[in-house]
This record gives sequence, structure tokens and C-alpha cells, in this order.
Amino acid sequence: MPNQIDTFKIAVRKFGPFETAMQKFWDQFCVVSGCDLKLEMVIMDLHELYKTTITHNGLANGDFDIAHINTDWVYEGYLNQAFEILNPYINTKKPADFPNGWSKSLLSLQRFGWEVVGLPFHDGPECLIYRKDWFESETEQANYLKQYGKALEVPKTWEDFHQVARFFNRPEDQRYGSVFACYPDGHNTVFDFCLQLWTRGGSLIDKNGAIQINSQAAIDGLDFYRSIVKDKTAVHPKSGEFESVAAGTAFSQGEAAMMINWFGFAAMCEVDPHSKVKGKVGVELLPASPGKSSASLNVYWLYTIGKGSKHKDIAYDFLRFVTDVAQDKLLTLEGGIGCRISTWKDQEVNEVIPYYHKLEKLHEVANMLPQHKNWTSIAKIIDEMVLKAINTSDESSLLIEQAQNQINKLN
Repeated sequence: MPNQIDTFKIAVRKFGPFETAMQKFWDQFCVVSGCDLKLEMVIMDLHELYKTTITHNGLANGDFDIAHINTDWVYEGYLNQAFEILNPYINTKKPADFPNGWSKSLLSLQRFGWEVVGLPFHDGPECLIYRKDWFESETEQANYLKQYGKALEVPKTWEDFHQVARFFNRPEDQRYGSVFACYPDGHNTVFDFCLQLWTRGGSLIDKNGAIQINSQAAIDGLDFYRSIVKDKTAVHPKSGEFESVAAGTAFSQGEAAMMINWFGFAAMCEVDPHSKVKGKVGVELLPASPGKSSASLNVYWLYTIGKGSKHKDIAYDFLRFVTDVAQDKLLTLEGGIGCRISTWKDQEVNEVIPYYHKLEKLHEVANMLPQHKNWTSIAKIIDEMVLKAINTSDESSLLIEQAQNQINKLN
């Protein structure tokens, strides 16, 4: 077992493209820089990654030199002094084209006052991902018109989304109308709830900045969400077991007509060698209530340096290397989502992933989650509320009121 002095440890979000890209980046970096440390990647799923790096102080203690950190956790990590502040390094050796190489929406959540604690790693807001070939099929169009008396189109409203999902649901062919990620990890159902709320004109916070979910938009959103997720004639039967990666994988295997998921899973359909839907996928803005605007959610991933790292200078040099133009593009072609504007507009990338340029449009309607020191606890309450809605017959209004009371007690 190599000792810690000879080893460089990175906490990596479990996802094939991240794992292969990080290994390639390290190998390239060692060639370019002459670094002779051994790389140890510790690959973890979402929950384990959060617990290890933030809750158990893995970054603060120096158990890791670098970690992939989700912007949901970055405020909590900052308060716990988990991260090395990057300003002194940036001031001495800026990353290429910093900050103008990135959209402003990817530089805000890791900044606290003037202090910067991370650089953008992977992104891709929530969007509607659909089977273009099925929507464009003349047979499907004729059948839909006959059945519903209207043209088959990519849905603009949630009611149309539900109707189209039922239309495309063919369990006998192992093909379902839509797929959701309802695994109870404090993330997926929370994001889905927020999207339902926002696309109905609602807000998560009141005018004083307090979390306030007790609204008509929230009730309508929860009513719709529980009705579609429980609808066996519209939704993949394993949705309750799926987190976002598993839902994305099911879609890439041709098991669903539509999903609301991160842009990265659309890109994965084009670059993953195991994908069965390459060239058959389209991306659009999310449906919304009639008369309301679409919305998206921008939660992104950061490269951060552990406060307790013994290799901080090497770690920062590696961060500069992996966020450079070529590596950002390579991450994208591996199946992640590069964060630089140059990658979004790259001709080769758009030839491989024909809807890649749409990232700019999605960012225009993307909302951020509120930065509260106990957001993780609030998210857990919302997660439990949504799961109760799916698994019981209690009124949505009652469940929301109970959740709001719990949130008020927390704060």
C-alpha cells in the first residue's frame, strides 16, 4: 500500500465517464508536469461522497487532495472550512481565460464574498430529453392523431407530457412513456419538486429569503407529480429504485420515450459505446403550466482542493490543467459535460452531440437552489414529503403544510 506522501487522492463521483476522464487527465498531467505521485481514485455514489468529504470532514482532514463537490453541499463545506481558498493561487496563476471562459451561472455558487473555493467541473441543467425518432415516426403521428384528435408534438405542458407518456407506454416491448428518478437520496425527488413548482410560477423562498413551500403552485405540482409517478400506464416500473444515473442509463438503453433529467444524460446517449439510442435523441425546455414560463435547475459539480491536503500546489496545478480548453472538451467527449463556453460552441462537439449548443438556452431559464447552511436537512424534509405523496393517499396540501412546519422548526 503506497503511503500518503506518495499518493494523490481524488474523491470521484461514481459515473463511468468521470472515472475514465479523471484517469486520462492524471496520466496526461504527470507527463506534462513530471509529477510522480500515484493516483488513488476513491469512487463513491452521491450520498457516500457527501458523507465522506463533508460530514466526516474528509477534505478538512486531508483524506483527499481533490474532490468532486456538488453545489448543493458547497455552502455547508465552506462553513466547515473543508476547502482550500483558491484566490491566492488564481491571482498567481490564473486558469486559461478566467473568468470569461465560463458562463456567469457557473461561477457564482462557489464564491463567498471574494473567496472562491472551486472551479467548474461538470454541468448540464435539467431538461426534457426525448426520443426524436418516435416523435417523428409517421405511424406514431397518425395513431396519436386518431387517438387524441391532435398532432403529436414534444409536450409544452405537463398535461400533454402525461398524455404523450401514456401513448408511448408499451410494456410488452419493454418500452415506457417516461422514466423518473425517485430513489430517496435527498436529491432527485427534491429537484423534481422544485421544477414542478417553478414551472407553475411558484418560488421556493419568500420575500425575506426564508424557505416557503406552502403555496398553491406547490400543491398543484405535488398533485401532478404523484399522479404521474404512480401511473403504471405512463412510467417505467423501476422509477422508484432509480437515481438519476440509473434513469439516464435506462433511457440510453431505449426503455423510455421521455425523461426530465440532467443534460449530461442526453449527451451520454451520443458518446457512450453501450447506448442504443445514438442519433435518436432530442432535447427541449421543460413543459410548464399554461401561461407560465419554462424553468430549469442549475446544480453543477466543482473541483475543490481539500483544506488538509499535503499536496496543495500540485492539486492547484492539476485543477488548472483539467479545466483547460482541451480537457474540458475531452470530458465532454468521454460522456461528462464540459463547462467552458468554448466547449458548448465547439464544432466537433456539436457534430457528436447535435444539441450541445442548447446549453446556453437552458442556462437562461435555470434557477439555483437557495444557499442555506442547513439546505441538506431541508432537502431531506422535502424528499420525505414527496415520497409520502407517492406512497400514501394523504392530501398534498396536508403533506406540504407538515413539511413547512418542520422547515420552520429547523430555521
